[in-house]
Amino acid sequence: MLTPCQEIARTIGELFTCSTVNDYIRIRTPLLYPDGDVIDIYLKEKEGQYILTDLGETLRWLRMQTISEKRSEKQETLIQDTLLTHGVERYKGMLIIRIQENENLASAVTTLSQAAFRVSDIWFTFRTRAFESIIEEVAEFLIEKQIPFEQNKKFEGRSGRSRKVDFCTKYRQQTSLIDVLSTASVTTGNSRADNVFTVWSDLSYLQERKYKFISLFDDTIIWKLENITLLEQVSNVAYWSRKAEFQEMLLTNNTPSLPQT
Repeated sequence: MLTPCQEIARTIGELFTCSTVNDYIRIRTPLLYPDGDVIDIYLKEKEGQYILTDLGETLRWLRMQTISEKRSEKQETLIQDTLLTHGVERYKGMLIIRIQENENLASAVTTLSQAAFRVSDIWFTFRTRAFESIIEEVAEFLIEKQIPFEQNKKFEGRSGRSRKVDFCTKYRQQTSLIDVLSTASVTTGNSRADNVFTVWSDLSYLQERKYKFISLFDDTIIWKLENITLLEQVSNVAYWSRKAEFQEMLLTNNTPSLPQT
């Protein structure tokens, strides 16, 4: 009789690899979480059957992408639907498939790894919608505060390239350019911060005309300190949870002296 690792090697060994980690057999899959980490699942024999689990890593990954303690009702529904579709159980935060000795191990391994991938992928859907939502919220806020604005306004940069900003507001003698930062993951957060830095750097000549640059962070999600520090070098930094501070930034014309590039 083949061992679990021998069975995996015989059936799906070209893509999945086995190793022993403590009391578990770790199965490294070819699938990745959205931030690039490998999806690993674990096999353990218990009371005459095998238990295949992600050890809670998938839902932990989702939780780490936000400062919110709870997932939304709609997000929970999508998770439940995904698990139901794949026939996967959720137990104490872990994704689990219970396998009898005569059942197909390779099929269960493939199913659980795909379920973990699909569950983590839900986050992209929510962050895309969240980004669209916060753009709408900012527009509604500006209307409510009677601050005139244009969306998606383009300016020519020092490089000669056209640069688009999310909002351009005008209040009395103050013109402010705003880019909103919201993201699906740490990896895409880095990319978004880098892109905004490039925009502000290329448009830096506008600061000589007293334009104010504002990087508005959606702080319902976790950002790396280096993302914030990077944009502080070339812009004012505001947080969507602190709307009064953001409004004051738009209404005052005491633009600080920022480094030029």
